[in-house]
Amino acid sequence: MTLSFVFEVAMLSTSVIGVLVAGWMLWRARLQRDLQALSGFAIMMAVWCLGHSALFHGLSALGVKLILANPLMPTFFLHFATAFVKTGISSPLWLRVLYQRLPWIYLTSIGVVLLSWFVGAGDVRSSHTMDAFFIFTETGWFNLAYTVFIGVLAHAVLLYGWRRHTGNKRRSILVIFGVAAWGLTLATSFVFPYFGIDWFPYPMLLLPSYLLLLVYAVLRYKILSVNAFANRALLWLAMMLVVLCVMALASVISGQFGSQGLANVPVWQLWLYSVVILLVATFTYAPLNRLVARLVYPGSRLTESILESWSNLLKKAMTWDELIETGETILSHQLGQKVVVSIVLDAPLNHPPVVSDIEDGGNDYQRDLFHAQSKMQVYKGKPGWQFSLHGWEEASPSQRLAAEVFGSLFSTQCGLLEQSLALAEAVKERLSERHLVELGGLSAAMAHELRNPLNIISMAAHGAAPETKRHIQTQLVRADRLIQDMLIYSGKLTVQKKTITLLPLISSIVTQTDMAGVDCDIQVEPSLNVEADIHRLQQVVVNLLENAVSFLRNQDGRRLLIEALTSSDRQNVLIRIHNNGPVLDDSLTSETLFRPFVSKRAGGSGLGLAIVKRIMDAHNGTVQHRIDLNWPVTFELMFPIHSRSA
Repeated sequence: MTLSFVFEVAMLSTSVIGVLVAGWMLWRARLQRDLQALSGFAIMMAVWCLGHSALFHGLSALGVKLILANPLMPTFFLHFATAFVKTGISSPLWLRVLYQRLPWIYLTSIGVVLLSWFVGAGDVRSSHTMDAFFIFTETGWFNLAYTVFIGVLAHAVLLYGWRRHTGNKRRSILVIFGVAAWGLTLATSFVFPYFGIDWFPYPMLLLPSYLLLLVYAVLRYKILSVNAFANRALLWLAMMLVVLCVMALASVISGQFGSQGLANVPVWQLWLYSVVILLVATFTYAPLNRLVARLVYPGSRLTESILESWSNLLKKAMTWDELIETGETILSHQLGQKVVVSIVLDAPLNHPPVVSDIEDGGNDYQRDLFHAQSKMQVYKGKPGWQFSLHGWEEASPSQRLAAEVFGSLFSTQCGLLEQSLALAEAVKERLSERHLVELGGLSAAMAHELRNPLNIISMAAHGAAPETKRHIQTQLVRADRLIQDMLIYSGKLTVQKKTITLLPLISSIVTQTDMAGVDCDIQVEPSLNVEADIHRLQQVVVNLLENAVSFLRNQDGRRLLIEALTSSDRQNVLIRIHNNGPVLDDSLTSETLFRPFVSKRAGGSGLGLAIVKRIMDAHNGTVQHRIDLNWPVTFELMFPIHSRSA
């Protein structure tokens, strides 16, 4: 195997790669100007290498003409570099002008090629190692100089783009620059004989790697499928190198074990045979894999289109019930038998619920699940959603495989639906909060506007009869109280905390409140303090006292107790207001009791308890209704000790 033969194989390989790469890029990126220019560069590289190959077959004139067309290669590369760099940045004037002048550069390059053909800028020589190789004649210097100039200009554009761009584009440009420099070094080695350097053609033997590396550097972040191709190509190359090493080792040691015939076979032939076998194995792997899968799993045909169809159907489900129904339909249709799917949202982590435990005490759906022939249960485990199969002991291997593949896909979709529902709930809460803010602003505006007509009514009532005047004044006081409560509830609530001694404050509030004959006891340690806003705390206690008194007013033996103490964990101060009035309606739960206009006493605004909760929330505390303290009604306020100021 001569050096000329190896060189010709390298040139033909580069030509084939160039044509394939150019066609692939034109097919995958028909609307991208930069990739169109890169396709042109690949085609010109193929033509240039084909010219070198033609020299070995007596086609010297054709070969020289094809090689002398090399100015078009850097011209296409300059076109690519300019289009690639100017995308995504604010291009400077010189770059825009250069891009606009590209047609003239193409015409100039074509003129240089035609002139090179006319003056005979190239010739063919031979040496003791090469049967034929190209050299420039004395008149061919302008072709070489022009080619080098355009190549340097293209690299300068890339260098500018590397300085301006960021992220993946910057990384791509850096790799392109390095690969282009590598290719320039390899390709320009054909001029070494022109300068008397005896290195030709060894660097050019590596030219097939140049186009592949260049295209990969460009497309890695633009067309993601090229990464999968590169992965397969590198794997095949690694396997080929392993085979080469094994064959070389086998050739060396085979003679020592009596296999002289194998030892006499040239290493390159062993390697060539191995590569052919490797190629055959590569192309037959997929169909053989499908054949074996059908033998092991008869009746199972899980193609990419089927899995994509499953995924698209599951993605349409917007609720857990829809997802379960879709999953049962898909799996039952695929297996040709009834399959029940269940989703357990509250299963303990890493402890899947046992289906057989549902037979007794479960609901109708759970009992159907237990008695079904085949069932799939999906639950949230750690670290994510998992599935378990029940009742599949009699299933065929193909059915079991389909169920396991579907289970993995279904579990993934459960996680996506969970995230989608959580996001939808967060959006709903945000919209609700926004609505409450708008409603609060509207309430405040209406409350302020209502004061004007009420003042007019109050002034007009001075001339009315005493009984009518008293009735009007009573209703005006009630309306003013409602307006005041609306302003407090809808307005911005701020607290200025300081240390307050509770006993004198509560005693003062009880003294100033109309207790309507209710017997009120106070049990507060004299030294007990709380961190709170004194005005807001007064408002809370007054609201709760007035609320209790209104329900005790017409009851015999009415009693009320106010006590304050420190919690058992010493972390909170508790203020409890007990009364022996009628118990609250069972429909008033802890969640609804403190909402506006839910619990409304006679003459009240319906905002008293809602205001209490807002004030307690502002103090980072809580308010709750309790019935477990030996009193019919108890409201408990909890203030954290050493809490952070709101």
